[in-house]
Amino acid sequence: MNRKIRRTSRRAAMLVLIAFCLPLCIIMAAFAVDVAWMQLVRTELRTATDAAARAGAKELSLAQNETAARQRAKQAALRNEVAGAPLQLADQDIVIGSSTQASATSRFNFAANSTKPNAVRVFGRRTNGSLGGPVDLMFAGVLGVTDFEPEHVAASTQLDRDICLVVDRSGSMMWVLSGGSVLPRGAPNCGPPHPTLSRWGALAIALESFLVELDKTKQNENVALVSYSSNTTECGNTYKISTIDADLSGDYSPVRSNMARMSSKPVKGRTAISAGIDDGIKVLTGSKVRPFAVRTMVLMTDGIHNTGPEPILSAQVAAQKDIVIHTVTFSADADIPRMKAVAAATGGLHFHADDQVQLVSAFRKIAATLPVMLTE
Repeated sequence: MNRKIRRTSRRAAMLVLIAFCLPLCIIMAAFAVDVAWMQLVRTELRTATDAAARAGAKELSLAQNETAARQRAKQAALRNEVAGAPLQLADQDIVIGSSTQASATSRFNFAANSTKPNAVRVFGRRTNGSLGGPVDLMFAGVLGVTDFEPEHVAASTQLDRDICLVVDRSGSMMWVLSGGSVLPRGAPNCGPPHPTLSRWGALAIALESFLVELDKTKQNENVALVSYSSNTTECGNTYKISTIDADLSGDYSPVRSNMARMSSKPVKGRTAISAGIDDGIKVLTGSKVRPFAVRTMVLMTDGIHNTGPEPILSAQVAAQKDIVIHTVTFSADADIPRMKAVAAATGGLHFHADDQVQLVSAFRKIAATLPVMLTE
């Protein structure tokens, strides 16, 4: 009799314990499911917001239009589901501004309503105030919580460039690659530069590599061509101190055709670097410049400035007009300290090349320096 009572009491105690623990287990299971659901939704929201920021920045580059950028960001957001529904963005969720990189920390700082926008910041929301509303929870209602409101912010910066190539066509560009005033063996003084053994031939190969590299980037880069030497008449040809050979365009065929034209006859004259910079400034402040593009000059020489004003003075003018000059020196004859100073005056970089391989590498590096990237 006592055994039966003890068994019954133990069963009753277990039933009481189970009745007490079961709701806790249900609550914990519901909590775990909803935590996993919340994490999934946050990941989806981050993906959708990042995609919208990238698409908006890309469109800002291509169209140079803020309304078009907002529309493209909205379309990209709608292609991504958050909690089973496309992410909807309102105009106020998309901010157009400028993003600049702090030299000390390498972080990008975003400023809204810039006169020269280059970035798009997107606020992805599933909140009570958003078009999509808050996200329903599955089981957390047992705790008195029916929804949650995730948010994510992303900014994408599109550093487009309007690029002016400023190249040296002085007489030394006819010489051999290794340095010294010697023509390649068999090359006539009044004939075209040797296509592979002269400095001009190496430059032509490097510029083609530069244009090919630009075609690989996501940006829509516009390119112009300026060449400089000095006012002279030699070998039956008349040369001007500097000429704008091709204006800014996303079509690189004028640059290619004018390089081919100049390669078909001898290049002659002295080295008026400042005249080339001055014409580069004209190009990068002219009517073809895009309002939101970064203005970049790539200045190349194989020698020493020997006629006209000091190049650093022209570089200072360029800096005042927000033009960055990257300088490239080629051969042992080049004035490296002066060209480093020209680059430094505008916040640009300097590259030196001793041979054709290094020259091609320098131009490729300049072409590939600015990808589209999320900066926030």
